[in-house]
Amino acid sequence: MQAFLKTFIDVNGKSSVLEPCSSKFHVSDCEQDKHLFKITKDDDKPSLSIEDRRFLELMDTEMKRDDNSHNWIAPLPFKPNRKQLPNNRTQALHRARSFDATLRKDPVKRQHVNEFMTALFENGHAERAPVLEPNSECWYLPLFGIYHPQKKDRIRIVFDSSAKFQGLSLNDVLMTGPNLTNNLLGVLIRFRTEKVAVIADLQQMFYSFYVRSDHRDYLRFVWHENNDLTKELVDFRMKVHVFGNSPSPAVATCGLQKTADIAGEMSGMDVKEYIYRNFYVDDALSSHSSSEEAVSLLKRAKSALLEEGNLRLHKICSNSSKVLSAFEKDDLAKDLKKLDFNQGDELPLQRSLGVCWNLCEDAFTYRVTQDEKPYTRRGVLSIIIGLYDPLGFASPVTLAGKLLLREAMTEQLDWDQPLPDEFRSNFETH
Repeated sequence: MQAFLKTFIDVNGKSSVLEPCSSKFHVSDCEQDKHLFKITKDDDKPSLSIEDRRFLELMDTEMKRDDNSHNWIAPLPFKPNRKQLPNNRTQALHRARSFDATLRKDPVKRQHVNEFMTALFENGHAERAPVLEPNSECWYLPLFGIYHPQKKDRIRIVFDSSAKFQGLSLNDVLMTGPNLTNNLLGVLIRFRTEKVAVIADLQQMFYSFYVRSDHRDYLRFVWHENNDLTKELVDFRMKVHVFGNSPSPAVATCGLQKTADIAGEMSGMDVKEYIYRNFYVDDALSSHSSSEEAVSLLKRAKSALLEEGNLRLHKICSNSSKVLSAFEKDDLAKDLKKLDFNQGDELPLQRSLGVCWNLCEDAFTYRVTQDEKPYTRRGVLSIIIGLYDPLGFASPVTLAGKLLLREAMTEQLDWDQPLPDEFRSNFETH
């Protein structure tokens, strides 16, 4: 009988009839220790959650661009293993009738709402909803209107995605997505790095990103047939991502960045950098070394955004009349359209990201309300925090007020009790 011996190959290449010990290890050169303390640009950023990673993967694979319109189309980012939504049409119908009753008492607001909804339908952002298949899942969004504090003649209709029905809301089953917005302070500081500053805005940014057709029944709402406020309420649905949906900001920013990636290849890497670094949501604030550089970059960025993502850059304003003269009147900010820059017309104040910008003096300014406030802890605090100052230029003033308020709080008074008279003169002086 023949016996066969197993042959083992050692790590040094030699053969052996002895089986190596399973615990045997081999030492080799390693440079891992050289990278343990390597600093990267993302060291100060929190790590993405599992849900945020899943959101970005979904946008990366499922957000598509329509070949004809170049509009970006994205799904609603539903959470995995979510609960099924109940049919909440009765809730939406009740809210719509209540909204109607409010509008009947306020003809001006009624007119503003009608104008907003007219534009919504004319721009193709909403459509008549088809009849639902039996037992199909859907969701109805109640509506309400809000006014901008500085624009009392225009209303924005918000879709209430947080309204709960049987313990659930649409936002409960959607992934919010990561915060992809640029840092506000960084945008404002870069805005005044160079001599020539320019502000622009993306027209209806959220409504520029469409919802995948099989998800539109989750964006149903009830409104008057033919947008005639005297007719009955019928079913419509949104075709675009809406104000009120928690993931809409992240979806829009993902679409903007995808557009920037394409624009960088087609129009230059400076266009890509402009879009990535200078936008805060839909507001773009940038600075340039010369008017010629600003005009060149803005025109290429404007063209690329429209061609590659059907995104319109408008409401342009600048401290340079050469920049303003280089664009069509329709592309300029509203109160600049009627000015003649060649005749030296005075440029009005502009607001962006809560900051007032004096174009003539090229300086930031502050507007302080003159409303009478009670001389209480609550009233004094309201005055102090009422001055919006993200860059901290007014800190010497506001800090003095905060110190006086801290001193006054040692009196152990309630929020609405009058403060002692000895603090009044100091506070009014500051």
